Amino acid sequence: MSAANEGQSFWDHLDELRTVLIRIAVAVLGGSIVAFCLKQPLFELVLAPNSPDFITYKLLNRIAQWAGSHIEDMASIKLINTGLAQQFVLHMKMAFSMGTLCVSPYIIYQLFRFVSPAFYQRERRYAVRLVISGYAMFVLGLAMAYLLVFPLTFRFLGTYQVSIEVDNLISLESYIGTLLGMGLAMGLTFEMPVLCWLLTRFGLIDAALLRRFRRHAVVAILVAAAIITPTADAFTLFAVALPMWLLYELSIAIAGRKHKH
Repeated sequence: MSAANEGQSFWDHLDELRTVLIRIAVAVLGGSIVAFCLKQPLFELVLAPNSPDFITYKLLNRIAQWAGSHIEDMASIKLINTGLAQQFVLHMKMAFSMGTLCVSPYIIYQLFRFVSPAFYQRERRYAVRLVISGYAMFVLGLAMAYLLVFPLTFRFLGTYQVSIEVDNLISLESYIGTLLGMGLAMGLTFEMPVLCWLLTRFGLIDAALLRRFRRHAVVAILVAAAIITPTADAFTLFAVALPMWLLYELSIAIAGRKHKH
């Protein structure tokens, strides 16, 4: 801890924390207002996975053509609104989510700036690596959810029928809730290597332990992938399970590298 901070009292630290929280609140509010004003581009991005021209569907169609197969032409799934103020509320919800995501680097910087004086120089370097790696993996998980997991899941569940006499009426609230939920789930899943690195640093796990439970992890990954994407085709299950398995193998490599050091 630096000498400048050692002389600060509890109330000084509390006042500094209040300043940090105010800055974060102002940043989130500003980002949310900007996102709210950009309604059209915001919802073009949010509703893009429902479009037949979405990049994921185009790529899958090209892969199918290369393999000598063909994917049936897709149509946009009709979304409905079920509440008088629901669209306005969802607009605010998405604006807040997108605004928070856009200013998240500033939020992390402010929080790290507040706690970093309590670290030694070597600890601070490790903390910087941990924060940057964790943030990068979370964003990668969000991209994975948006580009692959959610589009395939929504396309399957949105068109699934137990009978031709029962039509699907998908609410916008359900669509956005599923999108945000899957984004958060995949973002946290992609923190696996970072978490393993941290647990390895504390000596709680090692590469040998992860290798010993590799078979159990594969089963758990398949179960998790089936829950995240309850589709009937093996391709979707494989597309979701493969990155999760690679993350586990990366975790083993990280833990093994730490053990060598």
